[in-house]
Amino acid sequence: MKRSDERILTTHVGSLPRARALSDLLIAEEDRRPFDRAEMDRLAREGVQHVVARQIASGLDIINDGEQPRVGFQTYVGQRLEGFGGISEREPFTDFANFPDFRDIWLNRGMVMSKVFDAPAATAEVRYKDLAPAIRECDLFDEALGAHPGQVVEPFMTAASPGIVCTTMRNSGAYDSHATYVHAVAQELRKEYELIHQRGYVLQLDCPDLAMERHGMFQHDSLKDFQKAVELHIAAINEACNNIPADRIRLHVCWGNYDGPHDCDVPLADILPIISHARVGAFSVEFANPRHQNENSALKQYPLPKDKLLIPGVIDSTVNYIEHPQVVCNRILEAVAAVGDKERVIAGADCGFGTFAGWEMVAATVVWKKFEALAEGARLASRQLWGR
Repeated sequence: MKRSDERILTTHVGSLPRARALSDLLIAEEDRRPFDRAEMDRLAREGVQHVVARQIASGLDIINDGEQPRVGFQTYVGQRLEGFGGISEREPFTDFANFPDFRDIWLNRGMVMSKVFDAPAATAEVRYKDLAPAIRECDLFDEALGAHPGQVVEPFMTAASPGIVCTTMRNSGAYDSHATYVHAVAQELRKEYELIHQRGYVLQLDCPDLAMERHGMFQHDSLKDFQKAVELHIAAINEACNNIPADRIRLHVCWGNYDGPHDCDVPLADILPIISHARVGAFSVEFANPRHQNENSALKQYPLPKDKLLIPGVIDSTVNYIEHPQVVCNRILEAVAAVGDKERVIAGADCGFGTFAGWEMVAATVVWKKFEALAEGARLASRQLWGR
């Protein structure tokens, strides 16, 4: 994994806005309604080519395929693995329940989106039935990268972590316990992780469960019990990735990609000591939104191991404000001060901009401008840190 050895490098979290026509076809496939597969494949290819070009034009260094061929950042797993069906029964997040008028505002937005709170459940033993869709996604990304030789510092590709799959696509009697389910999913997802590594990409594991599910699946449990669940999920990650060098893996953790109250979010300090045991090379964490701008203090209290990088979110993925480059610069400098090593900081975003097909709170044209502000803020910070 590249370090910021000459300047602050830039990246983002993964998902990027899709064309409405592509989202509609992805949703239709998920709903098992008739759809034109050839047209969906064509639009996915165009989508990957478009977002790769726009990331490069915006000044990002470490880029991906924007998850264009996927219906959701983790629900795509239900299409690639056998054993999923029906509907997961999930309680509303605590802040949705505590602020029903906010919940009504959210519901009245009228977003036509893929399955989020009604994803399928594990109704039978899960098995990775076919790597062909994952291979096809890699092929599309390689094709798009080939049109921009020498313009990308490093490519990455995302994959859902065992924990986020198991907390959002619940065990519906297929396994005797949550722990058994998590380890079973880890063994199957290992195949996708190793494919991504073999294709030469940095593997990013998407792990909102490590923070978000404190006010989701584990909202009625004690903090100690939640921390035990985080330990289980980290162990499953390490188990699934034991054939991949740690410095080729980065881990993203967040508290849920929505513009809600978030006053029930677990503090980073309560989970960071556990998360730090993940055998990965970098941690991507929210630091830009109003609820988590203070989390740099947790890094001072619980410093990351010296061989780990930090990818702080320095732009907010839930609002259409375009951050001023100086604000981005200031946030980068704060992260560097907290880590104590400028080479171990890569500037990023809080979360994705197209988490699910149709779940897009930030306009696509605004996303690219936010990325430009990210790149310019990194240049400003680099001048201060390297004196050039």
